[in-house]
Amino acid sequence: MTEGAQLTRAETGNGYDVFHTDCPARDVVDHVTSRWGIWVLISLRSTDLRFYELRDSIRGISEKMLAQTLRALVQDDLVWRKVEPTTPPQVTYGLTEFGQDIGAPLTDLFDRITQRLAADGAPATEGPSTPR
Repeated sequence: MTEGAQLTRAETGNGYDVFHTDCPARDVVDHVTSRWGIWVLISLRSTDLRFYELRDSIRGISEKMLAQTLRALVQDDLVWRKVEPTTPPQVTYGLTEFGQDIGAPLTDLFDRITQRLAADGAPATEGPSTPR
């Protein structure tokens, strides 16, 4: 084994080493976990949305950041894009099968967090967190 956390392709056995800066899977992870990527995937979890519907569902995102995030997620094959030839064009986005696979644990994480929050937004407490 080599020194450090960066392993070679042969050492990982699966063809990808996400700890290496040149790994293509690392880019996908970066896009999914970016500030807005996770919100786009969660917003598209149950329905396809047009650009402005998606923008309105993610409060605080600018049109520029939404466009950049969507471009990256489409390139990663997590989100599909459909353009209707109307005037003006209607663009709809939805999750690909890969996007649904990635979005499922993100949705689970999101649901777990929101279920644990108390009504005032503070984490719910169940007693001491250290074992007895």
